[in-house]
Amino acid sequence: MSDQDRKDTGSPGGGSGNDADSRRCSMCGRTEREAGSLLELPNGFLVCGDCMQKSVNEFRNNGELRKLTENLPHFSFLNLGSLFGGDAGRAAQEQEEKEEPRFEMADIPAPHIIRKKLDRFVVGQEHAKKVLSVAVYNHYKRIIGEEKVRDYRKQAGKDRLPDPGAREPVEIEKSNVLMIGPTGCGKTYLVQTLAKLLDVPLAITDATSLTEAGYIGDDIESVVSKLLAAAGNHVKKAEHGIIFVDEIDKIAKKKNTNQRDVSGEAVQQGMLKLLEGAEVEVPVGASSKNAMVPMKTVNTKNILFIVGGAFPGLEDIVKERLNRHSGIGFHADLKDRYDGDRNIVRFAETEDLRKFGMIPEFLGRLPVICPLEALTEEMLVRILREPENAILRQYETLLAMDGVKLTFEDGALAEIASRALARDTGARALRSILEEYMLDIMYEIPKDSSIGEVIITEDYLKHKGVPVIRMRG
Repeated sequence: MSDQDRKDTGSPGGGSGNDADSRRCSMCGRTEREAGSLLELPNGFLVCGDCMQKSVNEFRNNGELRKLTENLPHFSFLNLGSLFGGDAGRAAQEQEEKEEPRFEMADIPAPHIIRKKLDRFVVGQEHAKKVLSVAVYNHYKRIIGEEKVRDYRKQAGKDRLPDPGAREPVEIEKSNVLMIGPTGCGKTYLVQTLAKLLDVPLAITDATSLTEAGYIGDDIESVVSKLLAAAGNHVKKAEHGIIFVDEIDKIAKKKNTNQRDVSGEAVQQGMLKLLEGAEVEVPVGASSKNAMVPMKTVNTKNILFIVGGAFPGLEDIVKERLNRHSGIGFHADLKDRYDGDRNIVRFAETEDLRKFGMIPEFLGRLPVICPLEALTEEMLVRILREPENAILRQYETLLAMDGVKLTFEDGALAEIASRALARDTGARALRSILEEYMLDIMYEIPKDSSIGEVIITEDYLKHKGVPVIRMRG
């Protein structure tokens, strides 16, 4: 049945633009918009041209099945892509991928501009914002440098150098970033904000789900597969993207174990080739490789990797190293000098990270170490009300939909910040505390349409009073 017949009969094979997003190949999971037209088989089984051709190729390359079909009359193998009308679509997609995105210096935002954009959403962490701004800025410039090297070599291959004495452009190596900071200090939020502000593919993944190839869990190449999906399956765009791997401290070497460390040191070893730069085959539209999922080759040479982790216990390792020089004398350090320093990780070095469990080959591919500050009570108060998506603004918006104005006294904000600091979970504690105290207010306010304003006081948070409620008019 042709596509026009399916449209006329109203069968599932016709479909509109919305159907192209809802209909998926039963083998590779891609939508009809991604894979092209789908062939509908009995029992509602849908298959794309790529998977059908792979099945035929597997059948054709199987020696035993080949023998069974040799004596069958009128038996031949076809290129099933033509049955789906997908050849033209695939050719257009291949042509699009050949057209590499090109950048100009005028298109690259300067580090101070990136920093200003981050300031609108992130409070504090001035050093981390500076490091990330420079890293992203250099990432764009690295792409331009790669284009110049490629153009030069292309001209040299045709013996048409612009200048006989011209020198080959310098290849700029990437500087991957390692972010260290306590939980809730804003590591992931910083990178998520960069994803919103910059027009570059970015993938955020978690190292806790990664295992060595062949074991239960995500393969290491799955992080590149997520970046490819973020780039719309456009290989050249993905090769200029950024990957953020969170919870990187969870893949440290396991100590005092006789079992194979498939989720620790083995994952670090497997990530070496990705960090350094290698061509890897990744599945399209799936998290794991199998025979029915189309594959694409992605070169990770120009992909910027940013990894982050809380590294609990690293403070003690750093303190032990710094206290080696403690003793008696005019130039000796006191043993308790760093006991009250909540930002001692700013002194972290490669030696400390090796003791924590990170292998030296892995650390060597992360030359930029970016420590983040532990949040103070003052910073928590600013987080409550200064960013564009501040938590207080979110609650004010929710109550404004009911026609009610929400106000927080300064003493109430200080009390919320103090309690969040005591929980030692960073900025995440702010929302949990607000949810606890705003529950009754959010439940009772819609009952009475005459309420015009609610003021949250310090006494209410200390269970010594109730919120101040003002009626309309």
